[in-house]
Amino acid sequence: MLDQSFPKPRTPHQGLPNQRWEIYPQQPEFAQNLAMMTNVSPIISQLLINRGITTPEAAQGFLNPESLILPSPLEEFPDLAMSVELLQQAIASQAKIAICGDYDADGMTSTALLLRSLRSLGAQVDYAIPSRMHDGYGINKRIVEEFHSEGVELILTVDNGISAYEPIARARELGLNVIVTDHHDIPPKLPPANAILNPKLIAESSPYRGVAGVGVAYILAVSLAQQLGEIKGLVQPMLALFTLGTIADLAPLTGVNRRWVKRGLKHLPKSNLPGIKALIQVAGLQVREEAGSREQGAGEQGSREQGSREQGARKPSASSAKSLKPEDIGFRLGPRINAIGRIGDPQTVIELLTTDDMAIALDRAMQCELTNTSRQQMCEEIEQEAIAYVEAEFVSELPKDRVLVVIKPNWHHGVIGIVASRLVERYGVPVFIGTYEDEGHIRGSARGIPEFNVFEALQYCHDLLGKFGGHKAAGGFSFPVENLEILRSRLCEFANQCLELQHLKPLLRIDAEADFNQLNQPLYQQINALHPCGMENPDPLFWTSGVQVIEQKIVGKGNIKLTLSQTIHDQQYKIKAIAWRWGDYFPLPPRIDIAYKLRENHFNGNTTIELELLGARLANDHLSQQAINSQRLPISDLFNQSSASPLKTNFEYKQRNYTCGIYQNDVLPELRIKNPEGKILVMQPGRTIGLLGNNRQDSKEIDISQPQYDNIIQAALQVLSALSPEL
Repeated sequence: MLDQSFPKPRTPHQGLPNQRWEIYPQQPEFAQNLAMMTNVSPIISQLLINRGITTPEAAQGFLNPESLILPSPLEEFPDLAMSVELLQQAIASQAKIAICGDYDADGMTSTALLLRSLRSLGAQVDYAIPSRMHDGYGINKRIVEEFHSEGVELILTVDNGISAYEPIARARELGLNVIVTDHHDIPPKLPPANAILNPKLIAESSPYRGVAGVGVAYILAVSLAQQLGEIKGLVQPMLALFTLGTIADLAPLTGVNRRWVKRGLKHLPKSNLPGIKALIQVAGLQVREEAGSREQGAGEQGSREQGSREQGARKPSASSAKSLKPEDIGFRLGPRINAIGRIGDPQTVIELLTTDDMAIALDRAMQCELTNTSRQQMCEEIEQEAIAYVEAEFVSELPKDRVLVVIKPNWHHGVIGIVASRLVERYGVPVFIGTYEDEGHIRGSARGIPEFNVFEALQYCHDLLGKFGGHKAAGGFSFPVENLEILRSRLCEFANQCLELQHLKPLLRIDAEADFNQLNQPLYQQINALHPCGMENPDPLFWTSGVQVIEQKIVGKGNIKLTLSQTIHDQQYKIKAIAWRWGDYFPLPPRIDIAYKLRENHFNGNTTIELELLGARLANDHLSQQAINSQRLPISDLFNQSSASPLKTNFEYKQRNYTCGIYQNDVLPELRIKNPEGKILVMQPGRTIGLLGNNRQDSKEIDISQPQYDNIIQAALQVLSALSPEL
């Protein structure tokens, strides 16, 4: 890399987010061909290509998931037939069935789905959910013993159990049958259950591979109802709960998830479930009847890694009666359910989603609302404490440590994972955050960045930990207090093995460049073809260079509302925008490059396109290819001049010394920049691909529109322009 300097962590009022932009290479010819074969616009085909969809067949299946011919789940899940048989026998003999769920949205919706469906099919069924504070995740021996003492004959785990070898072995010793339904990673040793349903045990190519815990529960419930011939009237209530849990759990919206969620989002606004009605009402999603209303106002969509999905603090405008959007669930309904699992009693959510009494549903929904408000306040307080602690103790060490380990007493275990995500967003490094369980033990949560595997990091420290688990992006752990400093050192060691300095900035993956005159209703309607968007199918992200900030003000809790403009061929185009949680950057500079999603806003009967800003950088910090081609800077003159009197100079960029010059190579002139280590970057005007290496023969092709190259090219051209008397 030419620029090895470390990006300084974000601090209040520094001006702009500290980010790295990764812009997908544009493939206009390929996109045009795919567009013709699939009957979509070239911009949609480019967005499909960016998501790895490159054939007409794959595009057709993605854009019209109902056209997919699905295999029977009985053919895909080896133990599904056995699971159905065990449940059928238990219902016939009126044997007691007990569900052991989990305290997150996936686990609670899974539990509610199976409770409703099994009761409607005539089963004797009850449930238990482990306490987040006292039990931790998953079924345990205490729960097994209690089930046995209550006369339970069949245990059904949902969203847990795949790693619970000992508790399930104990259940089998006591003569209980056990069906495990889970979607988490497979351990080296499977539990001795009678049947195990887990999409991680089936072929990676299966359309069922990406289902969450609630997806496994849905498949089991539908298969059982079909076997009993009692499917009528069950599908829509189960589909509503499936949709709620799948989106709230950030499951990938591909395969059957995409097909069923698309159906579910249409049915949710007219669901007959009192709990769904009450949740929509309390969350402020007043369903509209206007056929033209298609989406809520400028909102937000993030990832669990960034903590945004669980914030629930955004208040978009009303949604369409035709269909909800995933963000309605991700930022309005899901957080209210998850808040209960974090700091409340999961029984509240189970009663909300299983009652047929609207009065009870409204009461439980209000409990969710109040709990979510408390959770928001708690998150805000802990986040501010954590930031102050990091700024005082660790911020100067981040270039060396490349990971944050933040431990403080008196924080709530249920919300520190959200705070970890916000710290990742703020500082751009993996975060391990914890608090004291008692005098001798610390318990915490971890969140990562794309180049860092949280679960592998925890495995690297396994001898220092008590319990731990997770996956690439997130995890949980506990350890003895005396291991804190050596654990911090070990995590720094791991981080330095897998992270380079340039990784320590939050990453934005941007689909394409657009001008304001393109941002209109027809484009928005074309993008609708990609919905529902979510995990593995993110909302399209565009960028525009050199826009003017003509109005800006703080609204709500640290959000910036803006009016932006861009002048194209002497005509000014204006557009409204919102930047969530950007209060630290207020006021924004007058001229910036922006990265954003498109949103529809409905006000006084008018529908307009707005922007949701996710990224910004100083406009003069880069040289876009569009700027080269349109000669907003006198680049072509600079290159043309080089044949008469070559330009060469030294310059300093981010406290490092470089040499640069414009040279003639065969017919075309080219810019060459050499860093202190002897690597040379070569670019020619009008081209997006450059070369990087110690010599031309061994160099590799690079995309020079990427910020790490773009920025230094601009710096070199600026200093060369200053040397030229004609420019």
